[in-house]
Amino acid sequence: MPGAVPAGVGFPAMAGEPVGPVGPADPDPEDGDGGGGIDGADGGDGEAGGSRRASQGKPRSFWKELPLLIGIALVLALLIKTFLVQAFSIPSDSMNNTLLQGDRVLVDKLTPWFGSEPSRGQVVVFHDPGGWLPENPEPSSNPVVRGLQKGLSFIGLMPSADEKDLIKRVIGVGGDTVSCSGTGPVTVNGKALDEPYVFPGNTPCSPDKPFKVTVPKNHIWVMGDHRQDSLDSRFHMDQPSHGFVDDKYVVGRAIVVAWPVNRWDWLSIPSTFSQPGISAAGAAAPAAAGVAGALPLVMWRRRRLLLAAGGPVAGDGGADGADGDAEDS
Repeated sequence: MPGAVPAGVGFPAMAGEPVGPVGPADPDPEDGDGGGGIDGADGGDGEAGGSRRASQGKPRSFWKELPLLIGIALVLALLIKTFLVQAFSIPSDSMNNTLLQGDRVLVDKLTPWFGSEPSRGQVVVFHDPGGWLPENPEPSSNPVVRGLQKGLSFIGLMPSADEKDLIKRVIGVGGDTVSCSGTGPVTVNGKALDEPYVFPGNTPCSPDKPFKVTVPKNHIWVMGDHRQDSLDSRFHMDQPSHGFVDDKYVVGRAIVVAWPVNRWDWLSIPSTFSQPGISAAGAAAPAAAGVAGALPLVMWRRRRLLLAAGGPVAGDGGADGADGDAEDS
């Protein structure tokens, strides 16, 4: 009898014998083209495994990635515009020559989130408190243009047609007394301002618009650097706001001229706003400091006089001390 055929070994078909359906040959463990082994690790070296790896490792098309990249860019732009900085275009000549028409400035919107308030000398962007600007023009009748403008303004790439913003320099803050008569100078809490940023040929104020105001708490008094071509706080004193701008309307401080490149400049605070005594709170500080410094000296001298006279001194204790407290009071 013929011996048993070892597993995996077959005889070739004889001529005329039917052959079963054509299929893949049994994998040879030593061939490496197939997938022997439980975990299929060996099969990874074959042509089929190589083609699978090639298809899995193939980078995605740029055009498939593009929408994702655009979405990420728009989200980042929106976050930056909302919480960090926003670009604004200068629409008029009211801040010449510090800012020229067409300049782009970057406005700091981060520090107000941490409680920062406008300071004297800063250039700030603020919403119209009411009646400072004419009504907005009618939006475009083209829905595509109107939608595009709203979308770009939402992410901060162009100004909004619905918001009316202005840019001026802060002259006084809450508690300050700001005044000017004739051609100037402007004074803040009695201190005259040296204003080299005023447009050449202009005077700090106009003879036909004298003023003396005390700025309410949480408000600011603003003026343009082009004093004879700026409809600022002086020209709105007869309105309900009396020319003051509530801090809540302030968008942020303009920190830098970003465009055009040849106009790049940092918008720093002029030194005249840091002169001694200009602060309303600081004006009373020297007197308060003098009283605080003199009080211990007066008390010490009075104690010496009482000791020399042999009288009771407050703080010595006992009944005498108690009597002394009553007498001192």
